[in-house]
Amino acid sequence: MTTATLNKANLMAPEVIKVIEQRSMIIGVLGAAASILGFFVSRENFYSAYLISFMDLLGLSLGCMAILMLYHLVGGKWGTVIRRFLEAGMTPLPLMAVLFLPILLAVHQIYPWAMPGHVAETPVKASIEAGYLNAKGMWIRWIIYFAIWIVMAYFLNRWSAEQDAPEGGAKSTLRFRALSGPGILIYSFSISFAVIDWVMSLQAHWISTIYGFIFIAGQALAAFSFAVLIEAILFKRKPLSDYLTPTEVHDHGKLMLAFVMVWAYFSYSQWLIIWAGNLPDEISWFVRRIHGGWGYIGVFLAAFHFGVPFALLLSRPLKRKTATLVWVASWLLIMRWVDIWWHVEPAPPFGHASVHFSWLHIVTFLGMGGFWTAYFCRSLRARPLLALYAPQTIKHLESHHG
Repeated sequence: MTTATLNKANLMAPEVIKVIEQRSMIIGVLGAAASILGFFVSRENFYSAYLISFMDLLGLSLGCMAILMLYHLVGGKWGTVIRRFLEAGMTPLPLMAVLFLPILLAVHQIYPWAMPGHVAETPVKASIEAGYLNAKGMWIRWIIYFAIWIVMAYFLNRWSAEQDAPEGGAKSTLRFRALSGPGILIYSFSISFAVIDWVMSLQAHWISTIYGFIFIAGQALAAFSFAVLIEAILFKRKPLSDYLTPTEVHDHGKLMLAFVMVWAYFSYSQWLIIWAGNLPDEISWFVRRIHGGWGYIGVFLAAFHFGVPFALLLSRPLKRKTATLVWVASWLLIMRWVDIWWHVEPAPPFGHASVHFSWLHIVTFLGMGGFWTAYFCRSLRARPLLALYAPQTIKHLESHHG
């Protein structure tokens, strides 16, 4: 494949993506039906399972957007080959905005500060709840967060589509950079506040200034892991087999390793600072997560979200083969869900003092994940797997095909 023969038909996603889309939609419908049943059978378990699945899949979409903006700022072949995966991963954001409505409608049943009859322990806490933690504020901030994310995703995708036409190359590249610089900062602030609203406020008066960064690192790791998973599905099929090389796969493995370490650094830093301070208001979050068996989950995360993946990703041969790297990527995607489960499930509203897992955790994820994957596949099939006239695409193909 050369630049002379480059055309849209040569670079469209293979038929397997359509098959995955159809099967994902079926799984989504079945999972949604089971989730609705679970809502009536066990409402408390439904809300915790739903919030976990939502935060996991929202993090995947936002991680794709953040990594895409990073690519537009720094460039590199590593991003050229997965760019369209990342763009398709952003497109379910409107779906995620709608899927958050059940949480908003049940805010008085999920969050302690919004529950009927709740009385703040001190005047200071009462002031915080009145000024920030209230149902009206949750609705307003939900609109702001998703408006920001959807608008940024819209322009990133729109300008990318323009690069499928000969006249759209260089002009869009400059616009990408103009948006991506402030966009990464806006994303970092907005997701940090969203995590405070939707996860940290489950234990409202516990505070950690590094909490949002733990989720940011996890979302970036999930995005790279997901990109490797899609590579593994497509790397033996055209057109990906024509331009994906061990060099790009190796780069993705190295970036996964980097974010495994960043996630571990933020998580350990939070624990170390709170342990050193040993203040009752600060340690309450960890106390809930080291008793009743939850401490074993924390150790499990330290070992298998960091220790084992870190050791495996040090291997150069493993990182250069999609067939081997995909196993680490798939495992890390599972660990992202486990990490969010460990954050949400022991929280006071759900009252699980010991390790708790129910069938609703599975069906809510299958329902939400099925729709998310179908949305992703539909977006991926709509465009070529490379931006046809992006300068990076032409340079990349020329370097491989002379």
